[in-house]
Amino acid sequence: MAKTAEKAARSSVWLEGKAHRRRGGGQPSGLDLDRIIEATVRLLDAEGLPKFSMRRLAGELNVTAMSVYWYVDTKDDLLELALDKVMGEMRLPDPDAGEDWRDQVRALAREYRTLLVRHPWVSALVGVFLNIGPNNLAFSRVVQRVVRRTGLPAKRMTSTISAVFQFVYGYGTLEGHLASRASAGGMSVDEYFQQAMDTVTAAPQAADVLQESREIMAARGGDTVAEMLERDFVFALELLIAGIEAMVAREAEAAGEN
Repeated sequence: MAKTAEKAARSSVWLEGKAHRRRGGGQPSGLDLDRIIEATVRLLDAEGLPKFSMRRLAGELNVTAMSVYWYVDTKDDLLELALDKVMGEMRLPDPDAGEDWRDQVRALAREYRTLLVRHPWVSALVGVFLNIGPNNLAFSRVVQRVVRRTGLPAKRMTSTISAVFQFVYGYGTLEGHLASRASAGGMSVDEYFQQAMDTVTAAPQAADVLQESREIMAARGGDTVAEMLERDFVFALELLIAGIEAMVAREAEAAGEN
């Protein structure tokens, strides 16, 4: 029982001194950790997390599975390294640049959404690991500094960050799943969406809900799924920003009364 608990609580490859370790002797020529991580990301993007294995990775690299273990101890270590690798793709605003905090929140939200859609496997790993690699820490640091500039008190910081970025996480995750499902079926997202709507239309129990949904979708506009998703994302994000502004005003009013 104790050993199981200890294994479950294994913290992070970044805390165990293994992120940049090299074993001595016997490494295959031309193989290094960066190349392994890049191949891992490429496979995860192409085939998804469930199909990923060290054996499949070794085949992609044209080496033996044991060759990969010269650089990482476990598949989890490698997944954690791959997760931080793609976190570095996000373009982060400079909190000291003098830009409006609203524009910087929008930029951060858009970058995170794009990451989740581009790499659908990321959402399954966020929360599994501590995510304390350098790229994720850089993202977290910028998010905190930008949200601090809203004027909300420190006690509201975590709630505000959660409201914005858990929304983005959920939206980007579902959008990524939609794209993956369509790709797996050999269809575009628009073709998959139309097929799904046609299937639902044939279900009598969904008729009322479907009719209301059609009216709502027609009202929001957009000729493609991408356009509809973009409009929904932008408006939902603006609702959150407006909510932050309202809470800043409320906090200021309460402080004035005291």
